[in-house]
Amino acid sequence: MEKSKRPFLKSKRSFRRRLPPIQSGDRIDYRNMSLISRFISEQGKILSRRVNRLTLKQQRLITIAIKQARILSLLPFLNNEKQFERIESTTRITGLRTRNK
Repeated sequence: MEKSKRPFLKSKRSFRRRLPPIQSGDRIDYRNMSLISRFISEQGKILSRRVNRLTLKQQRLITIAIKQARILSLLPFLNNEKQFERIESTTRITGLRTRNK
């Protein structure tokens, strides 16, 4: 009886190496809106490092750039335009009803 050398063979699964979200030529700066907007959710929140797949240093620089852009009004602090439109439309309707009565 001959024992096999490797009883638990690992499957030879090929994986595609993910491209880094920030290339070496990209400058992380508050003016680079095309780069910054990739790391913000639809609500306007800064996405986590796990989601972004960034290094710690890159995440810190992105966070600082986003905050600077918000302070300089290049980015909104909140992105809740849809909720605002709903509130605005309901107040218009109720305002019209009270005036007609």
